[in-house]
Amino acid sequence: MITDSQIQEYSKKGAILLKKVFNIGWISLLAEGIEKNRKDPGPYACQYTPKDKKGDFYDDYCNWQRIPEYQEFLFNSPAAKIAGQLTQSRQIRLFHEHILVKEPGTSEKTPWHHDQPYYCVDGEQVGSIWLPLDPVPREHGLEFISGSHIWGKMFMPKKFLTHEEYDYKPKSFDPIPDIESDRDQYDILSWDLEPGDCIVFHFKTLHSGAGNLQRSNRRRAFSSRWLGDDTVFAERPGKTSPPFPELTFKQGDSMIHSLFPICWENH
Repeated sequence: MITDSQIQEYSKKGAILLKKVFNIGWISLLAEGIEKNRKDPGPYACQYTPKDKKGDFYDDYCNWQRIPEYQEFLFNSPAAKIAGQLTQSRQIRLFHEHILVKEPGTSEKTPWHHDQPYYCVDGEQVGSIWLPLDPVPREHGLEFISGSHIWGKMFMPKKFLTHEEYDYKPKSFDPIPDIESDRDQYDILSWDLEPGDCIVFHFKTLHSGAGNLQRSNRRRAFSSRWLGDDTVFAERPGKTSPPFPELTFKQGDSMIHSLFPICWENH
């Protein structure tokens, strides 16, 4: 399924487009799960669009244990194998799932950020699979800074609602550069996507998301986060997202826990 050239591209750029790797059955299954999730939000559900504004941007995560459609996808779809092959891991654990939905007419943008500083993990054999359930023209999708995962930097996480920095210890991570004012200085990746396509990206690849100003098309995305062989627990200078309050790990501990089940092994 995954070629050597794709593995090299992922390693070099930190984000890669994979075409037609999920069939319509998986897309339909996740669509059912997202509707269930929407009617029955989890404890971490968040609404980013004010009630007096058009559109609707919302997200939710860490619901796979109570939504069978998510569980079926995470354990039985090609996702975990894709993550394992691209990260060149012998074993892949689920970190969490994350739905991000922008209904038609939503102007809210997702700020430039990368994910690893939000997370309680360190490691290089990591990746997210961003799977849209709807056609996503590049102007309404995600953008990535090619190679930013190997800059050797960790940037301060930002809140999606206010775009303010997290309440981490001051100067614990670098401030995110003003990419929008200097776009010509970066190799920015973006793609048109159809259902069945996905983007796989490293936890440290800088990315942002446009609003969904289409009149009728939804922009539903199911993002699965995966942990490879070298991943360990990381203590952060503030509250992580997801918070995982159940964990009692210390810096450098293995991520062996029922919250992070093994979903694929390279036998």
